[in-house]
Amino acid sequence: MSLVLHADAALAPAVQSRPGDYVGLVTRALAFGLDAAVINAAAILTAAIVALTLSLVSVPKEVRTVAVACGAALYVVWGIGYFVTFWSTTGQTPGSRAMRIRVQAASGGGRLKPRRALLRFVGLTLAAIPLFAGFLLILVDDRRRGLHDRLARTVVVDAGDAG
Repeated sequence: MSLVLHADAALAPAVQSRPGDYVGLVTRALAFGLDAAVINAAAILTAAIVALTLSLVSVPKEVRTVAVACGAALYVVWGIGYFVTFWSTTGQTPGSRAMRIRVQAASGGGRLKPRRALLRFVGLTLAAIPLFAGFLLILVDDRRRGLHDRLARTVVVDAGDAG
């Protein structure tokens, strides 16, 4: 029995992730879920405040329709801006920070420029369109890159305790 315990102890350091290790699908999905919760919580709070304000004043139906269309457009801009800003400044969204992962350039490991971060977001959207098939590449790629990572030439790595 002690032989098995020693064997497990010897394997444990090899199984633990180190900063710079490539991150798989489940960890990335959990980080994305946390980010979606943050984005939607802010949007719901904003919508509630606007709806309350509009309920207190008399506003024509046409103005309400325009307000709803503007709110939808702002929601899209907010979602895109959230990811692009975090990816191009720190490489980590709040969800990524909670999961201790980081997005970086595949060559050199540096920060993403805003244009590359935007391209990664477009790729993320394209990866989701065909029944999330663009994410399946993460399961077979040696550096765990999905369609969006390949388009933007990025990798997602373990940030370690420094993140």
